Amino acid sequence: MDIKKNSANIVSVSRIFIAFASVGLLFINTTNAYIWAIILAGIAFSMDAVDGYLARKFGQASQLGAVLDIMGDRIVEAIYWIVFATLGWLSVIFPIICVTRAFVTDNIRSIALTKGMTPFGMQTTSWGKFICASKFMKTTYAVAKVAAYIILIFAHTPELPQYIAKTSETVGLILAWIAIIFCVVRAIPVVAECGKLFDESK
Repeated sequence: MDIKKNSANIVSVSRIFIAFASVGLLFINTTNAYIWAIILAGIAFSMDAVDGYLARKFGQASQLGAVLDIMGDRIVEAIYWIVFATLGWLSVIFPIICVTRAFVTDNIRSIALTKGMTPFGMQTTSWGKFICASKFMKTTYAVAKVAAYIILIFAHTPELPQYIAKTSETVGLILAWIAIIFCVVRAIPVVAECGKLFDESK
């Protein structure tokens, strides 16, 4: 494999392993482990922007790249919700919603790929494009998600003063709800516009 020509895809896949290392540290009940978990979480999510930058800068945009990017997003966000629920920090409803939404949207988008569309290119309405593909929606969702993950980890860091932990946990939970609502809302156009993918007359 030509590393230079596949740098964006390598970054997309690598961030999955960094996220796994981050959540693994959450089961080591020490302050240092949690600090590193926060650092690695920040790196994993910043790499989501890096792969897109590399793809644009070096002309590496492709259907495979789009699929790997979305795959990375799904795995990374799912493992954080699942681990947080396992640790009792959040309700199990969060990973259930996340995983269900991923199965629904990604199966629909896989059909779009067979018809020569990109995962986001299947959106044809102005509102669908705004919700799914606009920079504002993508950025707002990403910021809410990353902030929720990092603040929740920080809130449960061992030896953190109780008043800081409680305040941080409340902020983290609010951001988590914002993120999961965005998760659902951004799936609506995919479902609403999928009918054309099964229209045999076209």
